[in-house]
Amino acid sequence: MTNLGDLEIFARVVSTGSMSAAGRALGFSPAVISKRIKRLEDRLGTRLLQRTTRQISLTEAGQGFYDRVLGILTGIEEAEAYASGRSSHALGVLRISAPTSFGRMHIAPHLTKFMKDHPDLKLHIVLTDEFTDIVAEGFDMAVRIGELVDSSLVARKLAPVRRLLCASPDYIARNGAPKEIGDLANHLCLPAHNNDNWKLEGPEGALVWHPEGPLVTNSSEIVRAAVIAGAGVALRSTWDIGPELRSGQLVQVLPQWEGSKQLTLSAVYPSRQFLPAKVRLFIDYLAELYGPIPYWEQ
Repeated sequence: MTNLGDLEIFARVVSTGSMSAAGRALGFSPAVISKRIKRLEDRLGTRLLQRTTRQISLTEAGQGFYDRVLGILTGIEEAEAYASGRSSHALGVLRISAPTSFGRMHIAPHLTKFMKDHPDLKLHIVLTDEFTDIVAEGFDMAVRIGELVDSSLVARKLAPVRRLLCASPDYIARNGAPKEIGDLANHLCLPAHNNDNWKLEGPEGALVWHPEGPLVTNSSEIVRAAVIAGAGVALRSTWDIGPELRSGQLVQVLPQWEGSKQLTLSAVYPSRQFLPAKVRLFIDYLAELYGPIPYWEQ
């Protein structure tokens, strides 16, 4: 009978598209992964994967086998959860990628309760403002802010994201407040750390504004500090500047114009099938924590 561990390795190689990524996720070297796949193919008497120097793809037999293996693995996990109560018990290591500022402000402060509730789970959280290929880099999931696009990944919305134009009272006192969108051309605008255009929605519908200013940086936190210090006008998320808006360190400008309503805070993960309990539990925790009206909007 085929070793169930070989089936899990095969499924992980297919879902990640790489023996190296599968090895990182499962704690094996690429050599061990390759050996186990070969053993499985020898046992079945057929080739499951086509291997080249650049990629791995399924053969016709491999595709049919993979479709059936997923059902087997999912059934085993459900059976174990039913028998042992593991549906609420997470084990192993959960590898998460998240944006730097959001992770520091709205994930890190809430980890204590989750870790107390799941003492057998280790969290490995990497904060980065770069787009992470969670499959290739061996992450179980990622928290992302942006517009959802068609992808091979599964996304679950955690909360809406509201962005608005803001500046410090000192900047407004020195330069005046813009009255209409075209007035931004006469103001110091602080581009985002990734130099994205500002996608705005207002009385005239959707509009894309290309901010031009004297500050260029790869750090969102530098842009945040600069707008608070009075360097110019910026488009910022309310999760990021909520305290400053409430204290008066920042004020909203052009309130009739705000960022695209298509922006969301989402959890993304590789596959809806065979979703590990550790991933599901952490996503459920964040979804309940933030909710449809997140606490930073209250």
